[in-house]
Amino acid sequence: MKVVVAHNRYREAIPSGENVIVDTEIGQLREAGIDVVPFQRSSDSIGKMPGAQKALLPIYPIYGVSAQKDLASLLKSEKPDVLHLHNPYPLLSPWVIRTAHAHNVPVVQTVHNYRQVCSSGLYFRDGHNCQDCRGKLLGWPAIKHRCYRGSAAQSAIMATTLAVHRPTWHSVDRYIALTDKIAAHLVDYGVAPERIVIKPNGLPDPGTPAPLGDGFLYGARLSPEKGLGLLLDAWRRHPDGSLGVLRIAGDGELRPLAEQAAAERSDVLYLGPLDRAGMIAARTVSAVVIAAPTWEDVLPTVILEAMSSGRAVLGTAVGGIPYMVGEGAGSAGWLAEPDPAALAAVLPAARAGAPAAAVAARERYLRHFHPDVLTKRLIEIYADMNSQGSLR
Repeated sequence: MKVVVAHNRYREAIPSGENVIVDTEIGQLREAGIDVVPFQRSSDSIGKMPGAQKALLPIYPIYGVSAQKDLASLLKSEKPDVLHLHNPYPLLSPWVIRTAHAHNVPVVQTVHNYRQVCSSGLYFRDGHNCQDCRGKLLGWPAIKHRCYRGSAAQSAIMATTLAVHRPTWHSVDRYIALTDKIAAHLVDYGVAPERIVIKPNGLPDPGTPAPLGDGFLYGARLSPEKGLGLLLDAWRRHPDGSLGVLRIAGDGELRPLAEQAAAERSDVLYLGPLDRAGMIAARTVSAVVIAAPTWEDVLPTVILEAMSSGRAVLGTAVGGIPYMVGEGAGSAGWLAEPDPAALAAVLPAARAGAPAAAVAARERYLRHFHPDVLTKRLIEIYADMNSQGSLR
């Protein structure tokens, strides 16, 4: 079986869980004997574009001219069985779906965010959850609030792109929803349930977990929707030193909050931005990994990394986090509403129960998020599309 994997890579300067997942999935498919042909563009290339090409950049989300020519040529020469699309913006455009169909190649898309409806893809703006564009033919609220890259002009282009490509998105042969929340989002968008399958992302098995450390680790982009302010509000409700150490890793606009907390309290340690090795080291000396987003986060990679490494998880009950952590016996940790008091109430239980939850977290990873489980499921999705033919 031959699969073209199409993905517009996010800028390398901004750590992207989606880039990691795409690279990981390609490797896993190849190990399983699938012939994978990457078709990728990188947003890092935008700054190096010739002037004439850069002048056309605003229309690329609607119709990426060079991408369609290159993809058409690739499809003719490679004759793949399936095109698997991840992120099309800004250089590929959803038009790659039409290009694939013009060459009788079925399309599956993994949905990593809410960008069928929301210009930012987050359902979040100005510090709060927002679904103002839901149900509208043109997302004019996104233009009004400059939701895409803080620009009214770019937001107008993205809102127009979403309106133009509504029929394109409805022609996708099979959607992969990472969680039940994403599946519900797609059904609300008008996608028939039989076109949707739920399959989460996974990560390679890092092997036998290191001995459990102590304290908590929060590693994320330091931006409002990732919940650093929420976490620090909850942490300050406990006496200094009563919960062990809170390690904070990452960078972003809220970095001053992390630096201030580390200066004020002896039990808060700001590690700054860390590379992969640095994050592994920080996770190893910790017992619980905290994921505290306030937006409807789809499938945080930090939770997958924690479970695979045998570390308990304390997460806010938003987006796909309840699906990942689980509830009751066998859960990977604890869930709390995205409220300072609710999160503060769970912190002591998380510290005390970390050893048992860490074992359960590793077991949950092996059952639900291990490559042996997920790669087999993905290949079954590809095969099912070919055996049934297009559902369009």
